[in-house]
Formats: sequence, structure tokens, C-alpha cells
Amino acid sequence: MNSRPSHSTEKQNIPVRRLVVLPFRKSLEISFQSIRVRFFRSVITTMSLVLAVSFLSFIRVGNDIANGFLAAEDPGLRQALIRSGYDLAPEDTRADTSPKQRWLVFLSLLVCVVGIINAQLMAVTERFREIGTMKCLGALDRFVLRLFLLEAGMQGLAGAGIGALAGGIFALINSLIRFGSVTLTHMSAGDFFASVLLSTGVGCLLSLIGVLYPAMVAARMQPVEAMRAEQ
Repeated sequence: MNSRPSHSTEKQNIPVRRLVVLPFRKSLEISFQSIRVRFFRSVITTMSLVLAVSFLSFIRVGNDIANGFLAAEDPGLRQALIRSGYDLAPEDTRADTSPKQRWLVFLSLLVCVVGIINAQLMAVTERFREIGTMKCLGALDRFVLRLFLLEAGMQGLAGAGIGALAGGIFALINSLIRFGSVTLTHMSAGDFFASVLLSTGVGCLLSLIGVLYPAMVAARMQPVEAMRAEQ
């Protein structure tokens, strides 16, 4: 007697495609729309990053200007730097960041990261139902994690870019007020843009670090718990 495989056995042999992977462009679009919907909250979250990166850029560009003065080997410019507060020994050929400035930069960046973590945790709380809906529709943990990282990356790039450029410009204006037009003749454009780009990179990195833990919390959330959360 010939036995034919049952219908259930045939189904088991057929590979089931139950994972739908959205393209990166679609994830980027969803993240951008989320920022637009929460624009003012995003601006408030980004402001701490703008201020911290602006301070970092201000210090770096200020040192670049001072190093340009020292490279000219003009005693008058060296004395002008000393009078303006730079602690320079007679043999110094570069102006380094003082320990006090390093601590101030470190503390400002630390406060910035803590603020980003706090704001992102609040954002996760407000988006319980949204996260639960995505999970119920089949969104994987890595998809939710990707959305939060993309949002943080876009906010970080915008905030850090604005802060770095503003800090560099303020440093130039401050130097022009203190030293006059000699600033423009001894300031290297390459050093200026290098400091601005470095400050922007640091800001983007801080933004991603600050959102990492909240993003992992959101990604590991169970759909049922998220949907039952009260808004």
C-alpha cells in the first residue's frame, strides 16, 4: 500500500520566509520622519551636544591660532599671547591645552552624554506603543536598534556640525578682538577645518554612545509589554 506524504509534512519541507528586511534607505526615511514629528524635542536634546562641541571647537581653534602666532617666531606675538592668559615657557613652541581646560572640556562632554541618555530614555518611554506596534508587525530587535541609532546619528551630525562651526567662528572673533587682523595672517585654514571636523566627529560619537543603552532597551522590549504600557 503506497503511502503519500500528508499535507502537513509537505508544509514542513517548504522553507518559510517570515523575515521581511527593509532596505537601509527605508530605515533612514522612517528615522527622518520620526525626527520631524518630534522636532522640538529633538532640538532640545541636541542643544546640550551643540554647546559641548562648541566649547571643544572653541578651545581647539584658539590653540591653533596661538600655535600660528608661535610659528611666526615674533616676540611681540608671544608676549601678546602671554598677556592674554597663555602659560608659555621661553622654550615652548606650541600652545597646549591647560589641565583646567581639559577638565572643563571633559566635564562638558560628560554632562552632554548623560543628558542624551536621559532624553533618549524618556523618548523610549513615550514611544512604547510605537515600538510595540512595530514588534507586532514583525520588526526585529536589530531593526528597532537601527532606527534609534540612525536618529541619534542624524541629530548628532547636525548638532555637532553646528556646534563645531559656531565654536570655531567664535574663537576667530575672540582672537580678532584681542589681537586684531594679525589673526587672519597667521591662522591656517587647514588647521581650522581640521579642528572643526575633529570636533564634529567627537560630537557624533558622543551622540551614538548616549543613545546606545536606550536603543538596546527599546530593541529588547516585548511587544505585549509595550502595547499594554500607559501613555
